[in-house]
Amino acid sequence: MSTSQGAITCKVCWGLGMTVKLEEIQVDPPKSGEVRVKMLCASICHTDVSGIQGSPYVNGFPLVPGHEGVGVVETVGDEVKNLKEGDMVIPTYIGECGHCRNCVSGKTNLCLTYPFRITGFMPDNTSRMSCRGKKLQHTWTCATWSEYTVVNANYLLKVDPGINLAHASFISCGFSTGYGAAWKEAQVESGSSVAVFGLGAVGLGAISGAKMLGATKIIGVDTNEMKREKGKAFGMTDFINPQDSDKPPSELVKELSDGFGVDFSFECTGVPSLISESLAATNMGTGKAITIGAPNEPIVPFNHTAILAGRTLKGSVFGGLKTMSDLSIVADKCQKEEFPLQELFTHEVPLTDISKAFDLLKEPNCVKVVIKI
Repeated sequence: MSTSQGAITCKVCWGLGMTVKLEEIQVDPPKSGEVRVKMLCASICHTDVSGIQGSPYVNGFPLVPGHEGVGVVETVGDEVKNLKEGDMVIPTYIGECGHCRNCVSGKTNLCLTYPFRITGFMPDNTSRMSCRGKKLQHTWTCATWSEYTVVNANYLLKVDPGINLAHASFISCGFSTGYGAAWKEAQVESGSSVAVFGLGAVGLGAISGAKMLGATKIIGVDTNEMKREKGKAFGMTDFINPQDSDKPPSELVKELSDGFGVDFSFECTGVPSLISESLAATNMGTGKAITIGAPNEPIVPFNHTAILAGRTLKGSVFGGLKTMSDLSIVADKCQKEEFPLQELFTHEVPLTDISKAFDLLKEPNCVKVVIKI
């Protein structure tokens, strides 16, 4: 690592189409309202994989991937009041101003002042990263697969410096997205029944949230038999492997829920067909399904009959969690070890071996790959 006129040269993983490689890049000093963060730990979300392949949620290339991680503040720009050098922080892709129409409504976490950005640039539409004279795009204001990144201070959550780094990375998106979907979006009720489609970090977070809110039947649905024990660790009561039956998953869920379906359902895979299945698995007239997974295509086929029968389908970004108000609560629970997050930690690679992480994701026993920086 070297510095030149305030810029930092560091190793970073960035994608161009189907390629991922390690490059020496320049990370500029923060501008007013921004912070430069020395990343300590990151992790891989399946959205990162689809983003590198050119999903509709990534605007273009070249791109510095990664939106999960934790680091320490290295440099503070002008006008930053709430952070200082040495603070431990989690980069996020949604801010919270507390004053805009959405923030004060209490109905959504999608702040209008500091929104979810897929442009690939900072709020002023410029970049702080470059490689061989070419500007690089930041993934969702985060760009965590880098030794250093620059983030607008309104997209950073300060956390306890003693927090487990890998666990902090897990709650920066995946686990918290599922947990928040049960807590904030669905508002799962005590004594209710729940189905969760896809038992990755997001799905296990949804199970954990449903358990916390008092759901008495929590059905996990996954084609990977190894997820059975993972689901139980987070509070799952029943497991369905759709490959064991010729029936559609929604019918299998109904068989475990008095034949009528569950009260709440969570689609955590992004597989288009499962959006309709997750909705059809809920009770007619009152069932509520939350779609969390991000499909590779912006338009997907949908079974209109399922929603016509009085069910509700709701989309979710970051599980409905507000960065300051809600993620801070999740971080506190993480610090107190109220979640079995060690069950998510299955593999670790250094940033220099980032390509190996993509192979590990294909392993049946893989839940989360930690990137040590």
